[in-house]
Amino acid sequence: MYTPLTKFAAPVLSLPRFAKRMVVLIIDMGLCVLTVWLAYYLRLGEFIALSGNALLTTGWSMALALPVFIVMGLYRAIFRYSGWPALLAVAQAIGIYGLLYASIFTAMGVSGVPRTIGIIQPILLLLFVGASRAFARVWLGDQYRSILKQGARAKVLIYGAGSTGRQLVAAMANSHEMQVVGFLDDDDRLHGHVLNGQPIYNPVDLNQLVATLGISDVLLAMPGLNRKSRNDILIRIRAARVAVRTLPSMTELAQGKVSVSDLRELDIDDLLGREAVAPNHILLVKNISGKVVLVTGAGGSIGSELCRQILAVKPAKLLLIEQSEFALYAIHQELEEKQTQKNSVLVPLLASVQDVDRMREIMATWQPDTVYHAAAYKHVPLVEHNPSEGIKNNVLGTLRTAQAAAENGVADFVLISTDKAVRPTNIMGASKRLAELVLQALATQSSSTRFSMVRFGNVLGSSGSVVPRFRQQIRDGGPVTLTHPDITRYFMTIPEAAQLVIQAGAMAKGGDVFVLDMGQPVKIMDLACRIIELSGLQVKNADNPDGDIDIEITGLRPGEKLYEELLIGDNPRSTSHPRIMKAHEEHMGWDELEQKLRSLEMVLNINDVAVIRLMMQQLVPGYTPDDEIVDWVYMEQEAEALALSR
Repeated sequence: MYTPLTKFAAPVLSLPRFAKRMVVLIIDMGLCVLTVWLAYYLRLGEFIALSGNALLTTGWSMALALPVFIVMGLYRAIFRYSGWPALLAVAQAIGIYGLLYASIFTAMGVSGVPRTIGIIQPILLLLFVGASRAFARVWLGDQYRSILKQGARAKVLIYGAGSTGRQLVAAMANSHEMQVVGFLDDDDRLHGHVLNGQPIYNPVDLNQLVATLGISDVLLAMPGLNRKSRNDILIRIRAARVAVRTLPSMTELAQGKVSVSDLRELDIDDLLGREAVAPNHILLVKNISGKVVLVTGAGGSIGSELCRQILAVKPAKLLLIEQSEFALYAIHQELEEKQTQKNSVLVPLLASVQDVDRMREIMATWQPDTVYHAAAYKHVPLVEHNPSEGIKNNVLGTLRTAQAAAENGVADFVLISTDKAVRPTNIMGASKRLAELVLQALATQSSSTRFSMVRFGNVLGSSGSVVPRFRQQIRDGGPVTLTHPDITRYFMTIPEAAQLVIQAGAMAKGGDVFVLDMGQPVKIMDLACRIIELSGLQVKNADNPDGDIDIEITGLRPGEKLYEELLIGDNPRSTSHPRIMKAHEEHMGWDELEQKLRSLEMVLNINDVAVIRLMMQQLVPGYTPDDEIVDWVYMEQEAEALALSR
């Protein structure tokens, strides 16, 4: 709580210890004078001038009290920490003083001095000195703790001296975590000026400011800035070894007041460096608005974001298909909370896409207009170690769901595919390419359902994505783990991928393979370094052995490629959307493929892994698996057989 004395606390606390002791000594001298004067008043009933005998009693009080206080250690105590032990020491010191003082003026007596002065004055001195120590504890102790707390707060600079930056300063005025010490702004006309009590600095001086002011964070308060400008700023900040936090876009802030809770870690797309393209609203609503929409794998990374984007354009019903009970519960609860006006009916359905009877029952009951098939096993090493289950889910699950959709008059069926389907080296990629071939073959049948597929690379922030894993490893103190220093991937944020999937599906004619423009591929080593540096830390390596976070190379996992591709051929065609291309790729007819799928299913059921791999190579052109089979069951059986043969 602020009082008129509060502003004097800091200057007092900043005094040298010797000066503080002298101040207390002078105060105690004043209390000796005051208590003698009051003692005379209490004895005589009137105030007298401190002269003659009264002056003598005052001199004796100081002459006795101060040496006793010094010997008893009263001036060695830190008064802001004073407690009962300190007050007890005061009582003991004044007890000794009172005996000496009373011996002179009460027991022995001094002419002209009432004997009761020798008793009244020590009692008054005990009260006043004790009160002074208690006051010091309350006044200085609270202020000292407040000053310590203020000093312990992280010192931050706000990048952007516009209206958003000013709102952020106001919002942080009472923050217990961060202390704003100035602005950074690119406008050189503002440099050297003061805004809302905060100086405005040149961003070029950031390195120097970090050293002199102890800056730990830079807060980006420019929500309307385009992606290129933000990236340029981030490149400048990276060298300063400070953590960076940002505000969401103006759309997310909804033009409202900025609060400290709006601050967050850098968006994944800030790390990615892509400029998002505004969605085509006509394509977004074409297959969704007012219709019955079904999403398989609704609890997964892509499936759940598809559900969020779909709900935003108000379908009549949204059917959520998911085999994980918890994932289904989580996405259903989230969507229910988002939907304040209840414009759409949400139907959570536990089901496996491999269960043809269940899928037919669902399709027949609700007659969906559009199906987005996101259900898949997608983690490369896991599927490599469990190939039969991966193929059953990714291939046969797609086949069963697509057939159920065709039988029940679904207008549009969109498969979520992956860049790993192009010239695959692993079971996951091969199974997704075979799922594409299934839909391409079904599209040649006389079906009213338009089958299409959308192929894209990694999505940042998904389950298993490198960015959340890197951030957790950095929080744990490292090391950050990479499988290979040269590994490169295409990246896209989940919201952008989901929007483009919906828009691509709306352009489908039947059998289309859409490929999303992923921009330039990103070297994972560079991404890891960027995340470390924008967390205010340094990469530890041979050139910088004193860095904070080490990067450890663990080796490529089974089936993992150094580079991914998006096209099998080199003949993509553009579409009406700048980020969506259409590939033209060869495929086999349904009659031929159907026979081979039946043979594959028989082999899958007996889990003959060697034959499964051979059949996948025949079915998927370009599939070149690793030499070794790493199916867990197969390896265990091989080990047991080897042990028996010895």
